[in-house]
Amino acid sequence: MLIRPPDRALDEDEWRAFLAEHDFGQLIVPRGQGMPVVVPTHFVLDGGGDVLFHLARENPAFDALGAGREVLFTVIGAYSYIPTDWNAKTGADPRYGIPTSYYVAVQLTSDASVVDEPGGVAAILALQLAHFQPEGGHAPVGPGDEPYGRALASIRGIRLRVRSVQAKFKVGGNKSAAHRRKIADRLRQRGTRLDLEARDHLLRRLEAQEREIPKG
Repeated sequence: MLIRPPDRALDEDEWRAFLAEHDFGQLIVPRGQGMPVVVPTHFVLDGGGDVLFHLARENPAFDALGAGREVLFTVIGAYSYIPTDWNAKTGADPRYGIPTSYYVAVQLTSDASVVDEPGGVAAILALQLAHFQPEGGHAPVGPGDEPYGRALASIRGIRLRVRSVQAKFKVGGNKSAAHRRKIADRLRQRGTRLDLEARDHLLRRLEAQEREIPKG
């Protein structure tokens, strides 16, 4: 992924906060021949920063996964199309503005391990339920003869130990403050959920940059 200096994450906290709010991504598993296996899935982060999720036992990803196999996990959000006239330079013909996309993307290069032990699979499922269904309303999760216990045989867990992170916040960081505020106004006016999310990142990063600039 190309990451130019204005688009780099400000710090580790920035991309971790993004992942805390975006809990659906894609597992990409390379294969020796042919296309990689790509699996869209919900996930959770544990306290140590590992990515955890479960998949159906028959998922083709397991055929490609080996012990410690290097994989890529990707998460994207805040994607918004910026039209030509929005991005045109001040005073220029708006028809010749350069259209672009705003978005946030985090790519995690990780070592994958498969969790088959029933207690381990149950622990992953319990973490996911606690995250996605905090209100409860489900039976206890654990190995045994209860329905959940019997169902554990149909799934396998995956733990991704993150080795490196590429995080990109492409929200106009290469433009002037005035230009970015103009785009922020346009995003607010258009007002889709993703527009507003992109606007929040744009303004937050702009304010962080302005705090760092010494006043003359």
